[in-house]
Amino acid sequence: MPPTPLLAEASLNGDWKSLFFIVLVAAAIPLLVGLLNIRVAEVVFLIVGGIILGPEVLHLATITDAITLMSELGLGFLFFFAGYELDRAVLRGQTGGLALVGWVVSVGLAIVAVTLLVSDGIIQDALGVAIALTSTALGTLLPVIRDNGLLDTVFGRNFMAAGAIGEFGPIVAIAVLLGSRSSWLAFLVLLAFLVLAVLVAIIPRGLLTPQVIAIIERGHSTSAQTAVRIVVLLLVGLLTLATNFQLDIVLGAFAAGIIVRLYVPHGSVSPIGSKIEAVAFGLFIPLFFVVTGVRLDIISILENPGRLLLFLVLLLLVRGLPQMLIYRRSIPNVRERAELSLYIGTALPIIVAVTTVQMEAGVMLPANGAALVGAGALSVLVFPIAAQLLGSKARSGPGATDADAVQGDTSRDASVE
Repeated sequence: MPPTPLLAEASLNGDWKSLFFIVLVAAAIPLLVGLLNIRVAEVVFLIVGGIILGPEVLHLATITDAITLMSELGLGFLFFFAGYELDRAVLRGQTGGLALVGWVVSVGLAIVAVTLLVSDGIIQDALGVAIALTSTALGTLLPVIRDNGLLDTVFGRNFMAAGAIGEFGPIVAIAVLLGSRSSWLAFLVLLAFLVLAVLVAIIPRGLLTPQVIAIIERGHSTSAQTAVRIVVLLLVGLLTLATNFQLDIVLGAFAAGIIVRLYVPHGSVSPIGSKIEAVAFGLFIPLFFVVTGVRLDIISILENPGRLLLFLVLLLLVRGLPQMLIYRRSIPNVRERAELSLYIGTALPIIVAVTTVQMEAGVMLPANGAALVGAGALSVLVFPIAAQLLGSKARSGPGATDADAVQGDTSRDASVE
């Protein structure tokens, strides 16, 4: 039976009210961070703002279907940029090999950790927790790495490779291991999706005639904004395709970013990247993090903070600490290696995706889901701050080279900006 007009209007009013307060927090946070000169990733304050709006504090925002859809689009944009910023060259050779070894070691340590947790009765969802512990928040940390001038350095390339594997590996694991299908059927479905994604990447090449290219280029400076619309169409199309294949949307978003990068090579001058950033970071991505805060079961965390701290320590031990040994030759400076380890151990979006899937399926305890998300949020707060302190000391210390000193200056200038 369809809702009555009064009920529909009440629901719509609730959507607008929730959206207003969410957008209010999203707009206020960068002003607050800038005025107070706080050197902490904005996402932490966005999540905290969401907690304040949520049911445990002010109860000013309710997560409706409309808000959920916008939040998922924000998550999609976050992983879109992870794929878009990925330079395929970093996955080849030594950087790619080290990243893969690092993730495999993390998988082994995660299996050991969750086996102990299950035997102690702390968790019941071994697979979900293990996947969460092997992830890296590449999309979340990209602005930090880029703003600090590290993206095109040896350090940055190693992080990009480790971060890409730390997102793509868990994404594939979610698709194959956490669905309702058998593993083999899930793998075949994933393969079918990837084949279709490749076709989506190839087909436009035959359609890009000089006339079409001219129309797209004219659209950059007109209200048509053709390129932006095409990119959004590609993103939404692959998100829809992933959903129809019963795969997590982050896989479709990551693929969309990689496909767009094929047509906008690294080093080329194109306005499309900055325009998509304006759309994504202007609304959808901050909305995703605020909604994450609204959904966070802060009561269960406060009642059992030890569980959150346990998962935070495990993120560092399972994902971060092994990199100290793995990158000892590629990054001989101990402080820089510790900086890299802290960045690689930072996780949040994949944790949100895993906990959402598993709690909806009734497999993961809500308390564990909240503690995992809380640990991911705390890692975004604590690890990058510690990493930047270590990095600035490493690049300005007595053993730093001239190139390191220049890079350190660039990093400080970028941070001020």
